[in-house]
Amino acid sequence: MKITFNELRRIKHALPTGSIRRIAAALGIEEQTVRNYFGARKYVDGEVVSLHVEPGPDGGVVHLDRSDILEMARKLADSPRAKAPV
Repeated sequence: MKITFNELRRIKHALPTGSIRRIAAALGIEEQTVRNYFGARKYVDGEVVSLHVEPGPDGGVVHLDRSDILEMARKLADSPRAKAPV
């Protein structure tokens, strides 16, 4: 799957509080692995996720081997709870 780096970050920033934990629990992975998926680079606690960034417009193109994290994040970011004012 391909997505721009900036779009990946926009999705991450649109997630409601607690979404990283919910995604990790639903998929049976470490929370840090989910954070790494969205650009973090802390590999002591989480797994290395397979992503590769190529330079280009809008932050570059990110190639993701795994789409389940992104699909779940998009659903959570689009939920009414995510759009409620804080």
